[in-house]
Amino acid sequence: MENKHKRMRIGEGKISGALSIFLGALSLGGILCFKFPEQLTTPEFREVYTPEIVENLMLGGIIATFLFALVSLLLANNKKYAVVGVVLGALAVLLGGMTVEGRAVEKMNWSLGLDWLILDLLVMVLIFVPIELVFPKNKLQSKFHPEWRTDLVYFGISHLAIQLFGVLTKKPAVAFFGWMNLDGVHTWVNELPFVIELLIALVVTDLFQYAAHRIFHSHYFLWRFHSIHHSTENMDWLAGSRTHFIDIFFTRSMSYMPLYVLGFSTLTFNVYIVFIAIHAVFIHANTRINFGFLKYIITTPQYHHWHHCQEPEHYGNNFAVVFPFIDKIFGTYYLPGNEWPKGTGLVDASFPKGFMKQFIFPFVKNPFKNDLLPEERSDR
Repeated sequence: MENKHKRMRIGEGKISGALSIFLGALSLGGILCFKFPEQLTTPEFREVYTPEIVENLMLGGIIATFLFALVSLLLANNKKYAVVGVVLGALAVLLGGMTVEGRAVEKMNWSLGLDWLILDLLVMVLIFVPIELVFPKNKLQSKFHPEWRTDLVYFGISHLAIQLFGVLTKKPAVAFFGWMNLDGVHTWVNELPFVIELLIALVVTDLFQYAAHRIFHSHYFLWRFHSIHHSTENMDWLAGSRTHFIDIFFTRSMSYMPLYVLGFSTLTFNVYIVFIAIHAVFIHANTRINFGFLKYIITTPQYHHWHHCQEPEHYGNNFAVVFPFIDKIFGTYYLPGNEWPKGTGLVDASFPKGFMKQFIFPFVKNPFKNDLLPEERSDR
């Protein structure tokens, strides 16, 4: 939104304008979910929220859209943000956003996860934008840095395709491992207290994700795809979403598969997805909070920023997604006190800008420079 990508300041009317656009867009997406629930909502997550909750969120979102637009009109010299917010809010109202009611949903074999995208985006913004504003690691970094739109597209596509990833994982899991007759294991897992079952699920999936993560770093062709995730120089709450489809599919398959094979409950599976969604945003966030002794128990932004660091001498560390002790076991742990890396990103690769170009690029070209001296090449 800002040509020079400077941080917005309170009192300019731009923050309220941006909030108006954001809430207006979510409200418009929400009314579409009410109109076409079979096609745009995810069956697993319709069980998590009630129509009444979403109806109230819709009403509050539309009212807040117009309130923030009014503030922007009063404060901003440039009224375009406010106008866009008003238009989005008006469209939501015209489509019935103030009076919409939930209805029974017919069962379908497929759907887009627009409801999951809207709710997760709302929660992530409410949690992490204030944290990054109050406790930023990089104080000069704007929320609207040069590539925020690209990262937002990645965020949207990965959420819309959440059911697709589940289907693509579950069917192979049943086909390849169904013969193992693990009914006894399933019974044992489901008889565990929920907290214990969830903890085991997190540990098991993290071991599988650790393996997948190291494979993408160690295989030269797969590294082409995973290096897109490392290409961001602006670590923030959206940065973790910049992940190529090949990377997402393989990594999620490796984490979802043991959940299916070992028979973890639907509740555990859904809570796991919500936790991982929040935690993945958390470890990429632009915040200087060190979290004290907790950083030795669970991965934190400081821990994961070192995985994205530009310093070659620290490459190849911190592959675990949730638990640092897994890196300890395999000798890839690095956390130097309260120090942070000087920078993040790739110094030896060049990617085009934009989602579609980055999607195609690893298939056809090597993003890594061929004119580097041996001592300048990275070993990620």
